[in-house]
Formats: sequence, C-alpha cells, structure tokens
Amino acid sequence: MLNKINDLFAENIQIQISASKSLANNLSLATQNLVNCLLRGNKIIVCGAGRSYANAQFLVANLLHRYELERPSFPSVLLSLDSAMGSAIIFDNNHENLFQRQFSAVAQQGDMLIILSPFGDEEAILNVMHCAFSKEVSVIALTGDNCDHLRGLLTENDLEISIPSNKESRILESHLFIINALCELIDHSLFAQNS
Repeated sequence: MLNKINDLFAENIQIQISASKSLANNLSLATQNLVNCLLRGNKIIVCGAGRSYANAQFLVANLLHRYELERPSFPSVLLSLDSAMGSAIIFDNNHENLFQRQFSAVAQQGDMLIILSPFGDEEAILNVMHCAFSKEVSVIALTGDNCDHLRGLLTENDLEISIPSNKESRILESHLFIINALCELIDHSLFAQNS
C-alpha cells in the first residue's frame, strides 16, 4: 500500500514539474485575457462535463464569491447540469446539446468561455465551442495530452492549457491547480496592493 501511495505522489509531482515548464506562458496569457475580459465589463462562462463539472463549479464559486482575498464578485456563469434545467434540456434534446441553449442565452461578444475537458472528445463541449465561435467569444480550454480534435477547433484568439498526462485523475487534479492559480493571479493582477 505504501509503495502505491508513494507512486501516486511521484506521478503527481512529475506531472506538476512538467506542467510548470510547459504551461507558465499560457497560464500568464490566460490570466491577462480573463483580467481584460473583466475590466471590459464582460463575464466569464465556465463549462465542464462529467467529472470536470465539479472543477467548473469550484471555479465559478471562486469567481463569484472570492478566492483568498476579500473583493467584489466577478461576473461569471456556470453552464449547469443540475436540477430541473439539465433534466429538461436532456429530455427535450440530446446530451450533445446540453450547454448550447444556456450558452446562447447568456453569452455576448467579448465574454470568455472556459471549458474543462480532459480528453477533448465530449460532444456537448465541442458543440458549445462552435457556439462560442459564432458569438465571437474566446475560449480557454483546460485539457489533457490527447485532445487533438478539440485542439484543431481552437482559433488564434483561443488558448489551450494542456496538462501533460493521459490519465484522467491526474488531469483533473492538475486542472484544480490551474483553477487555483488563475484565481490567485486574477486577484493579484486586479488587487496587487492587497495580496
């Protein structure tokens, strides 16, 4: 058991070391894009399917409420899977269109869409990306290593933060680190004198 635990720590640490070398520039660009979005008076829309939905909820909670710093709420929206809305949309349509109606109703030009997609093959995520492009909403995609299809959809206005792993559990925990880093960096960028 202890060997397995040590292996888990080692695997996580190695992924974090690899990510720190390859993702720092994109993390900086993502922060600046999100700060600019907020300063323009636009909002951040967040979307995650499957296990990524919990990370999406956590990101929106941090933006709407606070992260570590007491500050005003940042306008952000979670494309929801919960309760009657998700059930009604899935019942009346198919799950591939789960997020499109919600996104179309709230998105405006200048907003930003953050998607969390470990494998880049979820039809509901790919479909909401197409909606984002038609509304001129830039995308920040938190992905894993094998997301070639999703990667091929991104434009020069979009950004990918790809965790160097193919294992969903390691990707999800690394996405959580990226979420925490983004929240801390946004707070630092907007309220540096207090942080």
